[in-house]
Amino acid sequence: MTATRTDPPMTTASIEQSQGAGPVGSARSERLSALIQQHGALAVLVIVSLMASFSFDSFATGDNVSNMATSSAFLAIVALGMTFVVITGGIDLSVGSLFALGGVLAAWGSRHGTLVGLLLPLAVCGLIGVVNGLLVARSRLAPFIVTLAAMLGARGLMLALTDEGADTFLIGRGSLLAELGQGTTLGLGNPVWITLALFVTGAVVLRRTRFGQHVYAVGGNEDAAALMGAPVARTKILVYALSGLLAGLAGALNAAWLASGVTILGNGMELEAIAAVVIGGTLLTGGLGYVSGSLVGVLLLKVIQNVINQIGSLDSSYQQVVSGAFLAVVVIAQTWLGRRRQLM
Repeated sequence: MTATRTDPPMTTASIEQSQGAGPVGSARSERLSALIQQHGALAVLVIVSLMASFSFDSFATGDNVSNMATSSAFLAIVALGMTFVVITGGIDLSVGSLFALGGVLAAWGSRHGTLVGLLLPLAVCGLIGVVNGLLVARSRLAPFIVTLAAMLGARGLMLALTDEGADTFLIGRGSLLAELGQGTTLGLGNPVWITLALFVTGAVVLRRTRFGQHVYAVGGNEDAAALMGAPVARTKILVYALSGLLAGLAGALNAAWLASGVTILGNGMELEAIAAVVIGGTLLTGGLGYVSGSLVGVLLLKVIQNVINQIGSLDSSYQQVVSGAFLAVVVIAQTWLGRRRQLM
């Protein structure tokens, strides 16, 4: 006779475990991955800030925090516009040059009044952004090539206005434009409050408006968005116009803060803005991103820069090394989390 093997009877608990553990565990793991992707940079920012506060006496002082906040404001405004562009699956390499051009135009225009000094960089940089959007959306050109050409063109225009950088336009210290950049409210610089207001507005637009839904739809699947009736071309034009407009505004505020249009600023700012956006959880492939995450990404980069300055014995080039290494880790983590969520 051959022995027959009988499996133990399945209890109710074992049946529920076999049927429900998979989906429950998968959903739980997916929520954890999404949480890490959205708030991972914030956790790192808190940890680094706490370590720096205990390690350096001058890090958590009011003056240092205020200076970090003000210096972060200009990059944050540029990163806000970049967030919208990257969510659509694009990229804008012209923002660094537009930042410098906006500062020069603000200083030049301030000779004719504060209103001219503020509106001129917005109009010119916003128009360049519109041209970028038209070429990307209507002509189907690669965003990398289009915005690279705009970067070179804007830098050339800025150099032409300043006679190859020989002329430096100043902003009168008693003017309203200078007060906008140098004044303080409740202990924080005016650029910080302007930045916070812009980020709150950007978050509402991105999450609560039809335009924001179109931005996510275009980045998620452009063809599907077009089939659903989303204005793909118009959405792309608007996000590049917004990016150019905000880069010009950041440049104007920076010029008001420095009381002059400095021509050497903005070099590499486009890369810093992209790094901050990606560190904040926005996917370079588009379709997913957070305005608040971009702000956290900017603050994290500035905190790392400040910590290296606090050490004193490290060269400033280490800031780029650390930022680059951190960005690489974030991109690898985003790719892994994205694949993990697709498999669930």
